[in-house]
Amino acid sequence: MQDPITLHNRPVKGNIFTIDTGSTSSKFAYYKDGILAYEGNVDHPKEEIAKVPYFADQLPMRHDAALKFLLDNKVPCEEVDVIMARGGLFTPVITGIYDVNADMREVLMSGRDGKHACNLSAVMAEDLAEEVNEARAAKGVEGPFGPCRAYVADPPMADEMLPECRLGGIPEFRRETLFHALNSRAIVRRYLAEIGHETNDITAIVCHMGGGVTISLHHKGRVIDTSHGLGGDGPITPERAGCCPPLQLVDMCFSGKYTADEIRHKLVGGGGAVAYFGTNDMRVIQERALAGIPEYKVFMDAFILNIAKYIAAETADVCGKVDVLIFTGGVAHSKYVTDEITRRVGHLFPDIRIYPGEDELRSLAENGYIVLSGKAKVHTYDKDHLIED
Repeated sequence: MQDPITLHNRPVKGNIFTIDTGSTSSKFAYYKDGILAYEGNVDHPKEEIAKVPYFADQLPMRHDAALKFLLDNKVPCEEVDVIMARGGLFTPVITGIYDVNADMREVLMSGRDGKHACNLSAVMAEDLAEEVNEARAAKGVEGPFGPCRAYVADPPMADEMLPECRLGGIPEFRRETLFHALNSRAIVRRYLAEIGHETNDITAIVCHMGGGVTISLHHKGRVIDTSHGLGGDGPITPERAGCCPPLQLVDMCFSGKYTADEIRHKLVGGGGAVAYFGTNDMRVIQERALAGIPEYKVFMDAFILNIAKYIAAETADVCGKVDVLIFTGGVAHSKYVTDEITRRVGHLFPDIRIYPGEDELRSLAENGYIVLSGKAKVHTYDKDHLIED
């Protein structure tokens, strides 16, 4: 059973519905006064997805799955106070909480900044919030926190990098962001609660290790540098190639052997451990490495060294003054991996914490309770201009 969500160790009030749409699944959770009441994961079979391969056309199917979740768990529509959605692929943006508006819907549904099923979460949330308010009006009831609203929190393309971190080697190459913003920010909040800080006044490096690996530098509430989870600016991962030698990549692109989509798959989805061994399961890789099978041992050493190098590099942004290194994500369950990375870079940090796994639905709910507390700074998204703090 999950611990109740609190704010600064104080109880919270209100009912929050959270939505996280992935490539082949839709995840939902319902929280009542900070306690997880219901959670569900709807798998969308490949045959079902194949009928509507373009992500935007899946909206009715995903919407119906959300309504079924509420119905199956006997949640009256009018009870929902806030709907929190996974942030999709949209720019320009910084970290924080955003209400879902017309600009956001347009960018997400058009796929302007990236085409992925995660774009549907926010659109579904706004549509459902409207249905909640219609249900309340029909029954003549009002919500205790006013109209139901839809929000996203800490979208993955949030960019707060220092100008010198954004600059690429030629003007056409600008370093961009795409990282585990939602989970990494939630983990920093958890650490702050553990050490008794109500103000986010620390500097932390968060190493999120899953199918993708991102390392992000959090400085007094802003993420001032990060690797890129999909764009080839980061370490080798279970299924991604990470940073590649550019001239070899140019030769591959113009070899005539591969289409553009095939090369993209080699970099993302078919890279890393998948390219070498046909699996992205790091438990299998680790087991065989520790059994002394040479090729697995070399890959495991390279995986760990890659991550350690990126962690060490980001300490340079703040002249080495980092308060804590935090490990999170599914691979952080491996004591071997965290111990070996710590052996290489642990001397750089006064504190090291491990919070294995991730729970994006809970992280969304935490942000929802910040909204209901009245203490949230809610941003309004503008598709053409970066929102500044």
